[in-house]
Amino acid sequence: MERADERRPVLFLETPCGADGSNAAVVRHGRPGGTQIRLGELHGSRQWGKVSPITMNDTLKGKVALVTGASRGIGRAIAKRLAIDGAAVAVNYSTNAGEAKKAVAEIESAGGKAFAFQANVGSVPEIVRLFDETLRHFGRLDILVNNAGVIFTKPVSATTEAEFDRIFAINVKGTFFACQQAATRLNEGGRIINLSSSTTARLMPTYGAYVATKGAVEQLTRSLAKELGPRGITINAVSPGPTETDLFKEGKTPEQLLQFGQMSAFGRLGQPNEIAEVVAFLASDAARWISGQNIRVNGGLA
Repeated sequence: MERADERRPVLFLETPCGADGSNAAVVRHGRPGGTQIRLGELHGSRQWGKVSPITMNDTLKGKVALVTGASRGIGRAIAKRLAIDGAAVAVNYSTNAGEAKKAVAEIESAGGKAFAFQANVGSVPEIVRLFDETLRHFGRLDILVNNAGVIFTKPVSATTEAEFDRIFAINVKGTFFACQQAATRLNEGGRIINLSSSTTARLMPTYGAYVATKGAVEQLTRSLAKELGPRGITINAVSPGPTETDLFKEGKTPEQLLQFGQMSAFGRLGQPNEIAEVVAFLASDAARWISGQNIRVNGGLA
């Protein structure tokens, strides 16, 4: 295994490891009042994580990637992972300029190339502008990751038209028209990765509107595989399970988060970089014979 040294830029990502605790720090959720609980606590086990140095490599050297919704969470982890593999990255964000700039700074400090650009992917003119700006800035585009998305949980009987329209505008319309732009503006042999969700494989009340959008994304992915194949472009969906992000944790108690963690085969929540690593594989040349697939990255949840 290649050792990281001072001559090569290094990014640090938190990755899960075994429960022996060697060279590890506890992965924690905070309780109200500042006390801590450990993931896997319900089984009496402890889930550990360690900070692993990952050196820059050239798997995606010379490639340019556009990641929507990349200022935080899974999107940010994807942007950083693609940069680790050598891609220049356009970091799209909707409202959180500060976090987007931090993501860019983290990539650049490790020797990568990135820039942040604001655009609401629920608007077709803004999607076009996002592609225009990415091509203007980097001169080419090889990888599109449709990660931007919103979620709410509410019974179908209580969902308003406005709520329905908004979630479909971001999750479906945004993905659809970004793929439309990519169909003609992505380089030959390009890659499209659409983020779906493992909730489409489970019976989950109150997720009706959300799973409807993600089911649409999965079917769009299948349909486009044949349309884009003649240009050598692959398109796949990645469906995370419960993943420890700010968006996922919002509105949930520590006890609820633990319950979600116990749904996986490993008794813990997924980590954003675990999703990002699969996206990076699909973006690479090694995945050239994979298209039209939905890969569930959920620790055995579904």
